[in-house]
Amino acid sequence: MLNQLLLTAVVFVLGVLVAIGPFGGEQLLFFLGVVLVVAVTAATLVVPWGRLPYGWVAVVPSVDIVAITLMQIAAPDTVLGLLWIFPATWLAGGFGLLGLFGVIVAIAGIVSVLTALSATEVTYRTFLLPLVIVAVAATSHLNARRSDAQRMLLAKQSALLASVLARTRRQEQVVTEVLDAVDFGVVRMGTSGRVAVTNEAHGRLLQGFELDPDGIEVPAFRDDGTSPLPPDELPLERARRGEAFDDQVVWFGAEPGPRRALTITARRLIDPDGADAGAVVVSRDVTAELSALRARDDLVASVSHELRTPLTSILGYLDLAIEDPDTPDAVRASLDVAERNAERLLRIVADILAASSSSPSSVEASLAPQLLDARDLMRGAAADALPRAAARAITIDETGLEPATAWADPLRLRQVVDNLVSNAIAYNKDGGTVFVGTTTDGTSSWILVRDTGVGISDADRSRLFQRYYKAGGERRSGTGLGLAITRDIVRAHGGELALHSAPGVGSTFIVKLPAVAPEGEEG
Repeated sequence: MLNQLLLTAVVFVLGVLVAIGPFGGEQLLFFLGVVLVVAVTAATLVVPWGRLPYGWVAVVPSVDIVAITLMQIAAPDTVLGLLWIFPATWLAGGFGLLGLFGVIVAIAGIVSVLTALSATEVTYRTFLLPLVIVAVAATSHLNARRSDAQRMLLAKQSALLASVLARTRRQEQVVTEVLDAVDFGVVRMGTSGRVAVTNEAHGRLLQGFELDPDGIEVPAFRDDGTSPLPPDELPLERARRGEAFDDQVVWFGAEPGPRRALTITARRLIDPDGADAGAVVVSRDVTAELSALRARDDLVASVSHELRTPLTSILGYLDLAIEDPDTPDAVRASLDVAERNAERLLRIVADILAASSSSPSSVEASLAPQLLDARDLMRGAAADALPRAAARAITIDETGLEPATAWADPLRLRQVVDNLVSNAIAYNKDGGTVFVGTTTDGTSSWILVRDTGVGISDADRSRLFQRYYKAGGERRSGTGLGLAITRDIVRAHGGELALHSAPGVGSTFIVKLPAVAPEGEEG
């Protein structure tokens, strides 16, 4: 329709020019061609071509060629034959090679007939017009084929994209359904820190604990439930800063109101180019677990406290019986065994009481720090451990001991060192070595205990400092409280306890302590 309307517009302008100006040809024949073009255009607008086979459309440009031929015959000395370009390009572009071949045959035949009828001399000008029209038709054919190829390619790409989009939507739906089905919260953050995806569980976990009714942020606390957590240490803020962490426990809400404890883990994401792609933050409600652990600790502390008094009394009477000169030697030997086991039981009760304390300040309150030489304290611990080490041919290497002043409670620090050396012997190989060392830089002092034993696996390392947890291995002994108490004592001194270990190689524990007294506490 558009092609025909454009041709009609050009023919109409020519008809107006012929009507108002001089015309050297046969006007009747010329206007017959014009009327024929207008009639075909009317048919183009009226006939429902969509209901007919596509080949019938070729009738329109074919009639146009006849009409233009009549106009060319009416004025043979003009270039009205250029109008053949319209139907020629239409046929060549719309009907493929068949249309192009039809154009070539039609134009060649018409020009030959007109040349014969006019009886003019044949020159290069005679063939120039048909050559131009054929060239334009060929160009139109090539452009049409190229457009068809591009259209086919775009159709295939569109179908592929539609398939990918449908598959992506299905995957997104499955992921959404899975995320909404789990009972732990999931937050996907972009590189800018903006939250991109959350699941329903995340909203449920924090419902009522993000803002109170007055719009004030509900306070957050550390894993002890009492130490306030600064805003910049909140899990989402840490994740926005690019940190990755495991099992950060946060209590939301203050007593006596409702409270909820969440354990939160953040993992960084890497895109295919190796660049940071944001983070995933996973949170889980551990309120019931922590409450149960606290109830267990309270019960254990209560029972242990009740056991402590009779044990102390038993030890007292055992001492009196052992020191009594009238006690037979055979009975005294049995009493020595009973005393050793009673003392061991009392130490276990003391460890349980220390580990069951719900307040982190309880250890700090029992400290009486002073300036001491950590080297002398380590030598004493190594000397006391020699009998147990010798029983398994284990050597204690003291060559790494250097003078090192530490601000610490002697009894509590000796408890730390004894526990580390005892573990180094217990988890060492027969005939192995325990290396002990001390050093200082004037500001901080370090105590090192390294063994050549079985090492600690990654699974055990993440839980090694949990209370009542016992690492795997051939010698699973004790209460599982030693390292937890050791870390609490070191932290109460303002220090840190670090661990480096590899399975089959050994483990190294490093205690960092202040080397000088805090201001205002000297002397």
